[in-house]
Amino acid sequence: MKRKSFREAECPVARTLDAIGDWWSLLIVRDAFDGIRRFSAFQQNLGIARGMLSTRLRDLVEAEVLALAPASDGSAYQEYVLTKKGRDLFLVIVAMRQWGEDHLYRADERHSVLVETATGAPVGRLRLQAGDGRRLGWAETCVSGAKRDTSAADEPKGRRASPARSNPPRQL
Repeated sequence: MKRKSFREAECPVARTLDAIGDWWSLLIVRDAFDGIRRFSAFQQNLGIARGMLSTRLRDLVEAEVLALAPASDGSAYQEYVLTKKGRDLFLVIVAMRQWGEDHLYRADERHSVLVETATGAPVGRLRLQAGDGRRLGWAETCVSGAKRDTSAADEPKGRRASPARSNPPRQL
C-alpha cells in the first residue's frame, strides 16, 4: 500500500510528519544532536538495518534536515551534519523528551537527563507563552486559517468552539 503524502498539506504538523515523522528519522536526528555523524556510528548506536538507515539518511538529506560534509578527520569518508533546518528540530526533540519523562517512566525509574553544558544543571521545562509572557495551554489557543498576505482586507478567522463545547474542532 502506498503511503499518503502530506508534502502539500496546509497543516504544518502534517507536513513536518511527512518529512521526519517515523521513529527512525527522529532517532537519527536525536543522535545527530548527540554528535553522531558517520553511517557506521548511527548504525551501531541505533541497531538499525543498513538498508533502512540508508533510506532514512537519504530522506533526511533530501528534506534538508541533514547534509553530507567531508569527514572532520580529513579521511575520505563523508559525515552527516545537521543543517539549520535540522538544528531547528531541537525544541521538538526536547518536547518529546519531556513528554516521555512525564508519561513513560515510573517515578523511581532511571532515565537520562538533559542538562545545561556550562553548569550541569537540568534544563527547565518548555512552555508556550503569549507575546506578553503569559503561559498558554491548548485551551487558550486556536488555529487560524492558512497564513497568507496580511494586507488582504479579510483576515483569516480562527476556529473557536462555543464555551459549552468540550472538544473544539482543532487541527494544530
